[in-house]
Amino acid sequence: MSAAADPTDRPAPFAGQRIAVVGLGRAGLPAALRLRDWGAEVTVWDDGAAQRAAAAEAGLALRDLATGAFDFDALCLSPGIPHILPAPHPIAARAQAAGVPILADVDFLFRAVRAMGSPARFIGVTGTNGKSTTTALIHHLLTADGQVSEVGGNLGPPALGLNILWQGGSYTLEMSSYSLERLGAIRFNIGVMLNLSPDHLDRHGSMQRYAAAKAQIFARQSQADLAVLGMDDDFSTGFVSDIHARLLPISGSRAVPGGIWAENSWLRDDAGLIAPLADAPALPGDHNAQNAAAAAAVALACGVPRGRLAAGLASFPGLPHRQEMVGEVAGIRFINDSKATNADSAARALATHPRLVWIAGGMAKEGGIAPLAPHFPRIAAALLIGRDAPAMAATLAAAGVPHQIAGTLEEAVPAALDAARRAGVPTVLLSPAAASFDQFSGFEARGDRFRALVRALSAAVAA
Repeated sequence: MSAAADPTDRPAPFAGQRIAVVGLGRAGLPAALRLRDWGAEVTVWDDGAAQRAAAAEAGLALRDLATGAFDFDALCLSPGIPHILPAPHPIAARAQAAGVPILADVDFLFRAVRAMGSPARFIGVTGTNGKSTTTALIHHLLTADGQVSEVGGNLGPPALGLNILWQGGSYTLEMSSYSLERLGAIRFNIGVMLNLSPDHLDRHGSMQRYAAAKAQIFARQSQADLAVLGMDDDFSTGFVSDIHARLLPISGSRAVPGGIWAENSWLRDDAGLIAPLADAPALPGDHNAQNAAAAAAVALACGVPRGRLAAGLASFPGLPHRQEMVGEVAGIRFINDSKATNADSAARALATHPRLVWIAGGMAKEGGIAPLAPHFPRIAAALLIGRDAPAMAATLAAAGVPHQIAGTLEEAVPAALDAARRAGVPTVLLSPAAASFDQFSGFEARGDRFRALVRALSAAVAA
């Protein structure tokens, strides 16, 4: 029997429980269906008519949970729906008033796996930046070693869409702060905190509350567990005193005795060299060196032989929208880093390229692009798009950086090519340092549009 096989004689882990599911998008609808399959009496709701229609077609019980008795054992609330700030959704407020726990889908997965007797390992990965790459890289290293691994959460398949690993294996889960603040039972055998910088403060209200949500990656851990902690920012190092698991420090830029770090383009630890990072083209820059150190730490803890890490890192294909080379036009490389939705993430990309033309803009986070000033000398020219282009232009003007408000990607991409040709620089980088929702449905749509525009420009130039 495979590790993912689903024996029919296993007990239904939520039999007799009444569970409300609110928010029926990418994660919510699969959660409702899986919880029903596992014996729960499920009632669902979504504020969108299309989502309600899909739930009705699937045979789920629909009810507007803002009215009537709120007599449930738990509420599974979509991560994007607030339960505290900036204002709690009315249904979340009702749950809290009734004393009903509000949980993320990951918590239900953990409860089900343990109730079914599975010893599968739970690996949680969080951080302001790099968590998707690190999650995917861990999964890549484990499967390259022949281990059974399911990967998902904030990255890829929703938690309750994953297979049950009956005979062991690992769940490698990307954890957002939105999900981490809604955990009640899950204990991560390995918890990874990469880095922390101001983000999502509208949702959490303060940096302190944001950090507290992230700290849940280490909640309920003991000395039998492992805490992998990035040491490259002050916010992350502040977690050390609250960790009760075995601590393994990591760094992308300096030695951390007892841990894993990058030094002279090599990944190493106290025992010596582990892998040459120069052989891993999908992992450029200090930030990806930190991601590689975290993934190597997890892989070693999961029994991957040290000698296999170099090949695993080298064969990692990378993820879309994270410094993804999408084309070359007239000898100039176009790089899609649309996932850079804040200044800290954009800084990591800018630091990778000595000289470039930069496409940025959208809905800027608090502080805008002012924190990127140390990288401004690398920018030969900037093309700005989106709602906050004027504010970004003012910051660049004060620093003497050549720039132009293009408004849209359609205008910015050919203008960036012209600017790169005039300046004689080899790289055009889309790293917006801002959210995308003023012009796109998400960073993926923004990156996809950039990729399509670059390919069209390449074809036009070649014609």
